This record gives sequence, structure tokens and C-alpha cells, in this order.
Amino acid sequence: MYEIQTISSHEDYIGMLDLFSVVFSDPGSYSESRPSREYIQNLLSDKNFIALVAKNDSGNIIGALTGYVLRKFEQERSEIFIYDLGVLEGFRRQKIASHLIEKLKMIGKEMGAYVIFVQADKDIEDEPAIALYKKLGTLEDVFHFDIDIN
Repeated sequence: MYEIQTISSHEDYIGMLDLFSVVFSDPGSYSESRPSREYIQNLLSDKNFIALVAKNDSGNIIGALTGYVLRKFEQERSEIFIYDLGVLEGFRRQKIASHLIEKLKMIGKEMGAYVIFVQADKDIEDEPAIALYKKLGTLEDVFHFDIDIN
């Protein structure tokens, strides 16, 4: 069994970073240069940042989701972008990711958001994510570009 919670503590935030470091095999992004306690506190108090964790009965973080609320300019509405979503390998296929997204939907509804969107890489490693998102939403064929500012 597990419980979905909004992150409110520094400890859970660091636990989320540890989880993403493992799930995405990317310690360079998630472990090697951690934000300061003050930065984390400011981010967690920002109403446009959403961080959720799934904790098992032992209190260990087994899944996590981060998202950003984007205010639209063309209408008075917002959309939510799922930035990261991960579940530890031993806990996959137990609907944890789906339940994290369901919690995000509830938060979005309370905020007046009209849609949640997410991006998944087209490579073979992201097949489970693509299958999840196809089950929950509509697949759009788009291009994604990273533009370096340096």
C-alpha cells in the first residue's frame, strides 16, 4: 500500500531527488549539485510548482511527480506541465504513476487549470511512459527542441 502526498518538507524533497536520480540514471542532474535549503523552501512555497510523492507503508518514497502551472495569455486559464514523473522499478505496474497523475488532476481542478500536458521521449527506454500517457490522454505528434542560451 502507498499514500500520495504533496511535498512540504526538505527531507521529502531530497528523497524525491534521490528517487529521480535512480529512476532516470542521472545523478548529474539530481544528486551532484543540490539546491540550497532556502531555494527548496522558496520553490515549495511557490503556487506554480507542484511536487508529489508516493510513500509506502514504511514511509519510503517510491514514486514522485513534479509539475509547473503555466498561466495562459490568450484566456484566463492555466495548464499544468508534468516535468518529471518516476516510480522505482520494484514498484512499477501498481498504478502509482496513475495515482500521482490523478492527484495532480485534483490539484489542477482546484486551481482552475484546464489541461495537464507531458512530454515523453520517442526512444525505446520511454515505452512504459508512452503507454501510460496514451492510456490517460491524447497523443499529439509534435517536435521538441532544446535551444541552448549560451
